[in-house]
Formats: sequence, structure tokens, C-alpha cells
Amino acid sequence: MCIDLHTHSIHSDGICTPAELVAMAVEHGLRGLSLTDHDTVDGAEEMDRLCAEAGLAVISGVEISTSLHGHTLHILGYGIDPANAELLHWLVPLQQGRERRNAVILQKLQNLGVDITPEEVEELSHCGQTGRPHIARLLVAKGVVDSFDAAFRQYLGRNKPAWEGRFSYPAAETIAMIHRAGGLAVLAHPGQIDPSMSIQPALIRELTASGLDGLELYYPTHSQKMKKQLKALAAQCGLLLTGGSDFHGATRPMHHLAGKASGFCPPCSLLEQLTARLAERRQ
Repeated sequence: MCIDLHTHSIHSDGICTPAELVAMAVEHGLRGLSLTDHDTVDGAEEMDRLCAEAGLAVISGVEISTSLHGHTLHILGYGIDPANAELLHWLVPLQQGRERRNAVILQKLQNLGVDITPEEVEELSHCGQTGRPHIARLLVAKGVVDSFDAAFRQYLGRNKPAWEGRFSYPAAETIAMIHRAGGLAVLAHPGQIDPSMSIQPALIRELTASGLDGLELYYPTHSQKMKKQLKALAAQCGLLLTGGSDFHGATRPMHHLAGKASGFCPPCSLLEQLTARLAERRQ
């Protein structure tokens, strides 16, 4: 049986509601699920209720963008208390950073002759955290580019004409905040940091020294070679292993929700080990 511990909803840059995600998880025969929206826990309470009703194991989650030595990293926080007042306050500058970046990107696009208004972006995003993926979808809808990926390659990616950075906390501070909110910190899609895997060993050891709890081993774009190297690093550092699809919806066709039919199936044992580690931390 499979689980999926990395999914996104309309509360960040996914296109499904939590209810739609849960319905898909049931259809795919999943046993467990985690909603890990970017820099927000707005959907956590609803996801918890829906999973309980559907008989799915659920673990609260969030995905936080952070940085270390100039590298942009994503840290997944599992088992956090979504009502933790300190966490909610701590997330606000990240959310405001997204808003500021959106405004700058739209102005850069206007300067390039691409007319996308803040009202159009707001209408598309509906709720939650709005970001570059929403702008990318509008670039496709307006015929400026022919695909979601092309929007990033031509306009929105790092060092492209409409690129703009945003505020992020240092990795060590992010890990510490996840711990204070009662959770475990897991490095998301580590294989994406450097396809050659030459950077990861030193970064992961430094993150471990800062309290990192785990690595996302099962990920759609991780090759067998990457997984072998990551598994060895996790063993050396005493890190948990997790897995998830990074499902956003139709905008990312390579990232299907987990399930045996999709050919991507993180095992249930990962959730069991994660839950056990959380229980140990809380004793």
C-alpha cells in the first residue's frame, strides 16, 4: 500500500481543494496523506477532518522555502501544530514576501509588454498563497507561452527577465521553528538541488547538525542512483526517510498523485516511522 506525504492544494499553488485531494487519494488506494502547502497551514484543519472521514491516516504538514549558502532549499515540516501561534506569526513575513515579489514580477512583465493584472492573478488563485505558478498559468492562458514549464524557462525562472527573489529564513532557523511547533523537519526533493549529487553530502551534514530530521527519498524525479546515494547519506546521518509526489495538479504532469496505478508508491512504513519518531520527540 502507498502513501503520499507531499501534496499541494488551492491554499498555495495547487489546483485541487483538500476535498478533491482526499477523494483522489481514496480512488488511488492510498493509506495516508499529508497536505504540505507552501508557507501556509490554512488547509490543515480541513484536511485532518476529511481524511478522518475517509479513513485515511493523515499527518499535518507545511513546505517552507529557505536558504543555505546561496542554495534555495525546501524544508517539509511534519506533525506541526497548525494552530501554533508562534508558527503562524513566523509565517507572515514569508507570505508578505510572496505578495511583494508578485507585484514586482507583474511590473517586470508589464515592462516587457505582457499585460497581466493583479486582479487576474487574484481571481485565479481564489485563496491562500499566490505565487509564480499562478502567473505562469496566466501566461499560458493568454498565449504568451505554450506551456507551464515554458513560462518559467522564458520569464519566471531564476535570472530570467521577470525573475524576482523573495524573503526567506535561514535553513537552521526554519528547522528550529518546525521543532518549536512540535514537528519534524525533512529536506524536500534533495535530488533537485544538484543533479550530479556533488553538493548534497556537505549540505545534508550541515543541515543535520542544525537538527534536520529526515530526507525525502521517494520523489518522482529521483533516479535509482540518487535514491541509493540519499539512502546512504540518511543512514550516515541518522535521518528518517519520507516520500511524496509533490502533486499540484495538471500544471505538473510528471507529478501524479501516488498510487500503484501511477507507478509511484512510497511505502506505508515511511509514515509509521515518521509517526513513531514524532511520538518519541513528544515524550
